[in-house]
Amino acid sequence: MRLRENGFTLIEALIALVVLSIGLLGVAAMQLKALQSAHMGYQRSVVSLAAIDAQERAWAALSAADSCPDNTAISAIEAAWKSEWFGNVLIDVNSGIARTDDCRYTVTVEWQEERYSVGETGDAFVYLFRLPEL
Repeated sequence: MRLRENGFTLIEALIALVVLSIGLLGVAAMQLKALQSAHMGYQRSVVSLAAIDAQERAWAALSAADSCPDNTAISAIEAAWKSEWFGNVLIDVNSGIARTDDCRYTVTVEWQEERYSVGETGDAFVYLFRLPEL
C-alpha cells in the first residue's frame, strides 16, 4: 500500500505549480491591459487640452477683432493650432475647427492611437463651444 503513494506529493506539487503559473499569466495580462487603458486615458486628456486650446485661440481672435472669427480667421487659427499640437504631441488623422452657426464652433480631434488591441477603434473627440456675440 505504501509503494503506490510514493510519487503522489510530487504530482500534487506540479499541479499546484501549473495552477499558480496560469494565475500569474492572468495577472500579467491584466497589468498589460491596465497600462494600455492608462495610456489611452492620458491621450484623451491631451486631446481635451488641444480642443480647449483651439477654443482659447478663437477667444483671442474675438478679442482682437471685436467680432466672432469668420471662416478665414478660423482657417488661420486652425493652421496655427495644428502646427502646435499635431506632429509633436499627437498624430493627426482628421482634425479641424469649423464654424457651424453665428458664433458656434466645433472642434473635432481625431488622432492615431498605436496601442489599440485588435478590433478596437477610437472615436473622434468632438468639442462644441460658443463665443459671445459682441
